[in-house]
Amino acid sequence: MPFALLGRSLLRCGARNDRFLRLHGGSAIWRCQCFSSENKVEENSPVTPMLKHLLMKIKSTGPITVAEYMREVLTNPVTGYYMHHDMLGEKGDFVTSPEISQMFGELIGIWFVSEWMASGKPNKFQLVELGPGRGSLTQDILRVFNQLDSLLSKCDISIHLVEISPKLSEIQALTLTEEKIKLIDSSPAYMQGVAKTGIPVFWYRDVSDVPLGYSFYLAHEFLDALPIHKFQKTEKGWRELLVDIDPETPGKLRFVLAPFATAASEAFIHEKESRDHVEVCPDAGIIIQKLAQNIEKNGGSALIVDYGHNGTKTDTFRGFCGHKLHDVLTAPGTADLTADVDFSYLQRMAQERVAALGPIKQQDFLKNMGIDIRLQVLLQNVKDVVTRRQLLQSYEMLMDLDKMGGRFNFFAFLPHHRLVASDKLKSHHSTPVAGFGELLWK
Repeated sequence: MPFALLGRSLLRCGARNDRFLRLHGGSAIWRCQCFSSENKVEENSPVTPMLKHLLMKIKSTGPITVAEYMREVLTNPVTGYYMHHDMLGEKGDFVTSPEISQMFGELIGIWFVSEWMASGKPNKFQLVELGPGRGSLTQDILRVFNQLDSLLSKCDISIHLVEISPKLSEIQALTLTEEKIKLIDSSPAYMQGVAKTGIPVFWYRDVSDVPLGYSFYLAHEFLDALPIHKFQKTEKGWRELLVDIDPETPGKLRFVLAPFATAASEAFIHEKESRDHVEVCPDAGIIIQKLAQNIEKNGGSALIVDYGHNGTKTDTFRGFCGHKLHDVLTAPGTADLTADVDFSYLQRMAQERVAALGPIKQQDFLKNMGIDIRLQVLLQNVKDVVTRRQLLQSYEMLMDLDKMGGRFNFFAFLPHHRLVASDKLKSHHSTPVAGFGELLWK
């Protein structure tokens, strides 16, 4: 089935109950807005358990890197923000595209099916999502797989979720599975279940634990939360930004520059760097190398959706709490911390093992995937005015260039042969990659 027919048949399916963001009068804030870590928000700074932990740590060992600060604040097993919070949605600290509308996940599901078809319809693949939130995105993708059962029925599909948060993994299991089983420590996965559509689902704490093989990787708003190192160019060379105790207010934290070059400043600054302030995420580089190696060897693809840049931005480190911008050093452990993804760095880390596409704006990708057609189908099947208005609001949030449509980017890794012209086609052009080019709906 040609992709255009595949997409058109699915996009014209009858309407389902869509998810809508309650917009708080249209004033909801999502994580892609920029907030300089040098700007301070005037607010009370409670002494949180995490702050007490960090003050003791710094007193014992000295100033810590921003990467270590982020790692402790977000993933400390006892008081880490991600470990015990449901931070998504109206009652959380930020919203994501899958929570706004099912259209987003459906179109990503179509993208993976189109790549499976373009690769010759292998008889087995695994979908690996990094940081799956509440499971909403995977849920929508599974719905697509189920609707295309006649096409995928002979393919062995499994779902693999990389999630460190016990809180979120429980929510994901409730969303996706009929039942779940916690596994023994010696197993690579720590939990498994069966999706409501019959597909097996496995949970892992690290992407290294996921079995190798033909894989589709999905990272939606995942890399932005990984720890970053921050560097400032000075007259004496590159110096790393550290987190220290404010001597004038001992119960508060502040940023300081390392007096000498650190191992990180020696290792992570690119030789051709022209900016005077740089953020580097080595954890993202390690993950990308693992993904690229498996795609090169076993096939598949990786789709990365995040806000970011191509090696142009400087200070993007920021916090979010209760849908509001939040000082990154205030009340640590109570707010999300994030920084823009440097797509040029990801491409360097892939080391030419795979081909890269993008980044392109979310508006362009979703439009190329046929979101306008899907919206019209949903509107045709909705009668009441309130639901129609909510549909249009969710579409606007996803597509408006001043909102998510212009701030989020789609970026993909594919095997090199996927972009090489086929001898059978005797053409100078490779098979188009859905989403990254305009599709002809014939």
